[in-house]
Amino acid sequence: MKRVLLVTGIGLFSYCLAQDASGTSNFFIWTDSVSIMALAIAVVACALAQGNAINKAVEGIARQPEAAGKIQPLLLVGLGFIESLTIYVLVVALILIFANPATTHFLK
Repeated sequence: MKRVLLVTGIGLFSYCLAQDASGTSNFFIWTDSVSIMALAIAVVACALAQGNAINKAVEGIARQPEAAGKIQPLLLVGLGFIESLTIYVLVVALILIFANPATTHFLK
C-alpha cells in the first residue's frame, strides 16, 4: 500500500513538474493532483478502518454471540461515520477541481 501511494505521488509530482511553467495551467494541474492524492489517501484509510472495525466486531460476536444485537447497530453507525470521511474528501476534491474559488484570481 505504501508503495502504491509513493509511486502515485511521485508520478503526479513528476507530471506537475513536466508541464509548462505558466502560472495558470500549473495552478490547475497542482490543484487536480492534490485533490486526487487526498482522495486516494482517504479511500485507503477508510478501507483499512472499515476492515479493522468489521474484524473487531466479528471477533466480539464470536466471543459473545449473545452480544450480537448490541454490536451490530454500533458497527453500522461506525461504518457510516468512517465512510463519511471519504464522502467529505470527495466533495472537497470536486469543489477544488470544478468550482475552485481561486480560479478568478488566476484567470485575470
